[in-house]
Amino acid sequence: MFSRSQLAKKYLHYRLTALSGRGHGVHSPFVFDFIEQVLNDKKRYPIYSLIENQRRKLLADDTRIPVEDMGAGSAVIKTSERVVKQIARSSLKPKKYAQLLFRIARYYKPKTIIELGTSFGITSAYLAAANPAVKLLTCEGSKSIAAIARRNFAELELENIHLAEGDFSQTLPPLLHTLWQVDMAFVDGNHRKEPTLDYFQQLLDHSTASSIFIFDDIHWSAGMEEAWETIKQHPSVTLTIDLFFIGLVFVNPDFKSPQHFSIRF
Repeated sequence: MFSRSQLAKKYLHYRLTALSGRGHGVHSPFVFDFIEQVLNDKKRYPIYSLIENQRRKLLADDTRIPVEDMGAGSAVIKTSERVVKQIARSSLKPKKYAQLLFRIARYYKPKTIIELGTSFGITSAYLAAANPAVKLLTCEGSKSIAAIARRNFAELELENIHLAEGDFSQTLPPLLHTLWQVDMAFVDGNHRKEPTLDYFQQLLDHSTASSIFIFDDIHWSAGMEEAWETIKQHPSVTLTIDLFFIGLVFVNPDFKSPQHFSIRF
């Protein structure tokens, strides 16, 4: 992974070169609509406070739990037994991005969502709460972390979530086999080039003409940046939006030619 100073330089470059988050200079009607209706939606949805209350409880939880790390590993915590609040501090997606995921799912109304990397279920809860009719299938490698996620789902009364435990390479294929299509996916686990590209191809095989795939930490390491560039160049990909900490991929044959945007958020 990149060092803090390397990431800071990359982020500064992104801020200086990305298009305005207000839509200035964006000539794509689809992207302009995304900026206006989703990116800049400032409404305080009631579910926000409920889910953020669960986050606060996790950030104050001193419980020690055993954790199986099957991905690229934590950049902060290296032990096999970890404290819940430390995991929460280093692995939970900030509310700015978690709430953006909610707005994306709310606006585009996917029927099925795949999430790779449940963690304690904060982003899962946002995705599932966006539409009670959505079916969210989420995967988590650690049994103890999955147990806490299930507790959070129960406390939030979210019943449209199916959580699969185990290595993604083992859990993703059976989940995809049960689905006709994947309308939306959030990939937030195993931050390495080859697994990321493998997940992308598996998801692409179940995509529709309006699927949205979202990849976390696309600038986390050289390998993840290479994976992101490879995804952008795939012939099925017609639109990408780089928000630095996450990247959005749209598979939509209605677009005349591939378009790639970097937008400040």
